[in-house]
Amino acid sequence: MSIEFLLTTLIIVASPGTGVVYTLAAGLSRGARASVLAAFACTLGIVPHLVAALTGLAALLHASAVAFEVVKYAGVAYLLYMAWQSLRQHGALKIEDRPDARSARQVVTDGILINLLNPKLSIFFVAFLPQFIAPGEPQVLARMLELSGVFMLATFVIFSIYGFCAAAMRDRVVGSPRVMAWMRRSFAAAFVALGARLALQQR
Repeated sequence: MSIEFLLTTLIIVASPGTGVVYTLAAGLSRGARASVLAAFACTLGIVPHLVAALTGLAALLHASAVAFEVVKYAGVAYLLYMAWQSLRQHGALKIEDRPDARSARQVVTDGILINLLNPKLSIFFVAFLPQFIAPGEPQVLARMLELSGVFMLATFVIFSIYGFCAAAMRDRVVGSPRVMAWMRRSFAAAFVALGARLALQQR
């Protein structure tokens, strides 16, 4: 596995995006366990895009303007919903002292949907991974799965680190109503900005 692939993967995964924002929010609002669940959910949300890339569905998404727009605006709507939930302090990002099993399921569900409803991820796998597969590679499928596995592992590890750092600040946040209010508004604004960026993306 080339060092170029590893460096590129680290840069892509570590760059602030929807998954990073969601994991940070989960860590600050619910603690370290929730941040790991959020990182796992965002990683799990990559799997359908990988399957789409391997089966050719990503090419259809790229070719069909209607299919791309439907998935894209579903993602935009969900990000706006997450922004509203953040402001109202409801849902997966509600601050709780002891999150229960139900809230843990909510964290996982929202994390999966956030990545699942981003059509650019499917196209990303089609455009990104083949660049690191040598011409004439006899086991293209196995190589794609190997590279995808490394990408997903990097996603989980880096997102978890983000989440643990956020969770370490949690006590200060929970103890200050003013900081909590600022935090909710900041994450709501971040989700709106990410939704706007997704809305402006082209195939």
